[in-house]
Amino acid sequence: MSSSNVKTDKTDSTYTNGHQLKIYTDGYMMYANVNSPDSLSGFGVGTYSIENDTITERVIFNAYDSTKSSGTSIFTLAIEKTVKGYKQVIADMVGQDGQHNKLTEEYESVGTTTTSPLDGAWKQTSSFTVNGKDTSSNINNQYKTYYSGHVIWGHNYTDSLNKIHTGIGFGKFVMKGTDKVTESMEASTYYQVRGNDVDIDIEMKGTDQFKQTITNPDGSKNVEIYQRLK
Repeated sequence: MSSSNVKTDKTDSTYTNGHQLKIYTDGYMMYANVNSPDSLSGFGVGTYSIENDTITERVIFNAYDSTKSSGTSIFTLAIEKTVKGYKQVIADMVGQDGQHNKLTEEYESVGTTTTSPLDGAWKQTSSFTVNGKDTSSNINNQYKTYYSGHVIWGHNYTDSLNKIHTGIGFGKFVMKGTDKVTESMEASTYYQVRGNDVDIDIEMKGTDQFKQTITNPDGSKNVEIYQRLK
């Protein structure tokens, strides 16, 4: 996203310093954003349909900071192609304060012709950490989308104090052979991965499931299982 504009009955504000990436696969869309000064972040994932110059998005899960929603939210976007990408307008969007806003976002295309077996939208079905002989489960809502050489992941979880947290990451990826991926994180909630490359071992289980393993510097491993959204 190169710019966004929010109009209300009283204000008209344009922002050009936001960090947001949006990916449309063949049947799903996912977006993620992060506010660099305070690392507040959010994401959403869902299906979409196109009719003429209108896209209808049906978001099945979205989260921002300490909130989340797993109910389906429908957004109607007026689309206009531009020289560098496209502009989308949501004419009547209800903000967190209850106000009705007109949201205009402009995007520059960053997609490539790169394809991989991982292309598509995925939902995490299990996650655990292996440290020596100890294995501990991680419970969260996490989604991941690969497409056109780019990747987005987003998760939402509740801590031991019953507080909700949201985290995201997005950037480019390169698949090396059939079992390794390097993700280059251009933006993230977490400083540990922001601006860094993350090497991941991949095990495809057919075309609709994969396991990813990240080996940490201390030798422990983070393992995640994903199922393709259909």
